[in-house]
Amino acid sequence: MKLASFTIGNSRTWGVIEGEEAIDVGALLRDRYPDLKSAIAADALPAVRDAIRTAKRYPTAEIIWLPVIPNPDKILCIGLNYEMHRKETGRAEVENPTVFGRFANSQTGHLANIIRPKLSHDLDFEGELAIIIGKPGRHIARSDAWNHIAGYACYNEGSVRDFQRHTHQFTPGKNFPETGAFGPWMMTPDELGDVAPLRLQTRVNGQIVQDATIDQMIFDIPRQIEYCSSFTRLEPGDVIVTGTPGGVGAKRTPPLWLKPGDIVEVEIDRLGVLRNGVADET
Repeated sequence: MKLASFTIGNSRTWGVIEGEEAIDVGALLRDRYPDLKSAIAADALPAVRDAIRTAKRYPTAEIIWLPVIPNPDKILCIGLNYEMHRKETGRAEVENPTVFGRFANSQTGHLANIIRPKLSHDLDFEGELAIIIGKPGRHIARSDAWNHIAGYACYNEGSVRDFQRHTHQFTPGKNFPETGAFGPWMMTPDELGDVAPLRLQTRVNGQIVQDATIDQMIFDIPRQIEYCSSFTRLEPGDVIVTGTPGGVGAKRTPPLWLKPGDIVEVEIDRLGVLRNGVADET
């Protein structure tokens, strides 16, 4: 099942994507589940499936895509999690995942513009796989980690590199408004299947700039969930952005910075394509 958050007219809602149709499940279930995060928290997929039969359908061309989870409690990002990317940055090997946070308002949806800020033109792309937590927990064992995943999505973790390099902390360069694209939808694990062999590609104006498979991660998904849940309680709707492969713009000669008019696509096999333009902050 593909689940998404979107706007129809002036109403923010959520629902199911089938082909070129958006099914407005949120309109039927709003009293119980006002947003997708609350439906995930309640493990309400059976109710969602029932609602599909009677919910109103809209062409996806008529909706405005929102970040899959517009209001996550936490967005935890895993840095330097592919060997090629670690090497191109010159960072040392580490025993534990590198983790930093994003804020909810740093996100944008499918087909929206990623915003290049006024303060910097060093805007970079980072195609990644995101996981959405479905079952809460602390101290989650690797062997149980898969049971805590509600779904998967594409993510473009746009980075403002000079702000990222102001100190050893990544947070400023990762939190400019509308730089992290998330979507178009999340796909439930039963539909997506084994994620390890899936290919992740990032394209800028049609040119492949990143190309890897998920099994090339240094710290796999169960290890990420185990580690993150050791220092914080993972909640339904939390997002873990699992790391980007090598090929980022900052490490190219010359650097490949995103500029207004560019089209950036993040594609993961079977999961879908996240597509965004780039525009300047006004």
